[in-house]
Amino acid sequence: MAKAPRHSPRWWNDRLLWTLAALLALAYGLPHSTPVFAALFPALPRPVYLQEPLAQLLWQHLGLVLLSSAIAILLGTAAGVAATRPAGRAFRPLLEALAAMGQTFPPVAILAVAVPAVGFGELPALIALSLFGLLPVLQATLAGVESVPRPVLESARAMGLSPRHILTQAQIPLALPLWLAGVRTSVIVNIGTAAIASTVGAKTLGSPIIVGLSGFNTAYVLQGAVLVGLLAISADLAFDRLARRLQWNTTDTAGKTLLN
Repeated sequence: MAKAPRHSPRWWNDRLLWTLAALLALAYGLPHSTPVFAALFPALPRPVYLQEPLAQLLWQHLGLVLLSSAIAILLGTAAGVAATRPAGRAFRPLLEALAAMGQTFPPVAILAVAVPAVGFGELPALIALSLFGLLPVLQATLAGVESVPRPVLESARAMGLSPRHILTQAQIPLALPLWLAGVRTSVIVNIGTAAIASTVGAKTLGSPIIVGLSGFNTAYVLQGAVLVGLLAISADLAFDRLARRLQWNTTDTAGKTLLN
């Protein structure tokens, strides 16, 4: 029976493409939209945030999120994998307790504690965001590695695979979808939380929000919040697309490994 033709997705139906386009258009176009915001907020003498280029704040915000998320992913994944090994199982309750403490502390409190130690700027924000993004990655790593079905592990042992090969060829590939879900949560949370890093001098999209709140300028708050929201939606759509591709690839790879 002939296979039905596979239709390639139309670019005009691509939500990620349109969200990214809207994000970049606003970041670069908002400074030139004074007439629009003057009409929307006639009582405000300066309705558009012009103290710093919004496009520059966007890239600084994104850089802070990427760096802090990379640290959280590296530490969370390494700790999660180590806690599933026989030598590391005793440390699992301690790791989960430390990660939970980092998650339950409000980011503002972590910033307040970090500033006296490391000063103002990006460094206290990096510490706070890394700690805040650690728990989703750690929990997802633990859940993913332990979700591998027992028959799969028994088949791998019956094939004579060593514990290291079972981990790299069966457990990690099959755990990737759950792990990616944890990474997705960690990054999305960090995108929103990074906005408050402007309170300690870090340059992020939270700057117009903080300035707007302190100066009762609703237009500034709206401009910063819309950009942060579009960045979070873009990241979520990108992770959704990656998860769908990863689901198919990992299942296929692990299945071939065990069948061979």
